[in-house]
Amino acid sequence: MIVDENYAKNSSWKPDLFKGKVAFITGGSGTICKVQAKALVALGANAAIIGRNPDKAEAAAKEIASLRPGATVLGIGNVDVRSVQSIKHAADLAVSKLGKIDFVIAGAAGNFLADFNHLSSNAFKSVISIDLLGAFNTVKAVFPHLKKSQGCLLFVSATLQYTGIPLQTHASAAKAGIDAMSNNLAVEFGPLGIRVNCIAPGAIGGNGGDSNDSSMTEGMKRLGGAKIEQLPKEIPLQRLGTTTDIADATVWLFSPAASYVTGEIVVVDGGMWHSGLRTNNSPTPEQLVKLLNDKPRL
Repeated sequence: MIVDENYAKNSSWKPDLFKGKVAFITGGSGTICKVQAKALVALGANAAIIGRNPDKAEAAAKEIASLRPGATVLGIGNVDVRSVQSIKHAADLAVSKLGKIDFVIAGAAGNFLADFNHLSSNAFKSVISIDLLGAFNTVKAVFPHLKKSQGCLLFVSATLQYTGIPLQTHASAAKAGIDAMSNNLAVEFGPLGIRVNCIAPGAIGGNGGDSNDSSMTEGMKRLGGAKIEQLPKEIPLQRLGTTTDIADATVWLFSPAASYVTGEIVVVDGGMWHSGLRTNNSPTPEQLVKLLNDKPRL
């Protein structure tokens, strides 16, 4: 099932589930977060899509708004999540236009493939700054608004850090930090009526939420490797995930059905991480030795 203008009619959710709610989404023009936003808007919410590139943010906002007549979706670009003042300005602008913030998705992220020897300090810092510091800054910026609405916060994490994935030290460290921050904030924010959770996508292959769509998300293009077609056979549920799978889990976590759920990391990966699978781009031990004996990059 694709997340489009018929999602409210065809999904498991009632059409006006989020009527009157406002979502604030960093990374909202990216593949996964955009479909999360589509689901929320299709079910009645208005939204602010936050991104670095203003053209992409505005284009994503226009696309998302088309799913429901009367929807208001802002595209707010030129926002750097590494700067708390930049993201605060975006949050304040969203509230001035939309009135409040009920739901927050902290989904801005950056990633690439690099073994430790070729991973420079600056490259490591870059991913930590976007993923982990960016998530922290997002919470800082929206916290006053979430206190008023007693809203919900959702971090977009991963499963890389659960085992040990070669070439992903930087991303794994960042996502592990996000998981820990989510756990802590759930305890701290609980007495304020704010719920905090993580969603951890696995191998997501369908772009736009259509399980028949052969296109890849940006993450899978980088991590999947040349033999991506073999991966579904090794996943316990025998398929790649779709962005609709992530959108549906997002809807549940924001819905009243999850009103007693906080401090959880909801893994949506078809059982992949339990089976210890690595992506097809993971080097063999022999290849790792060669990489790690190469000239180091500082």
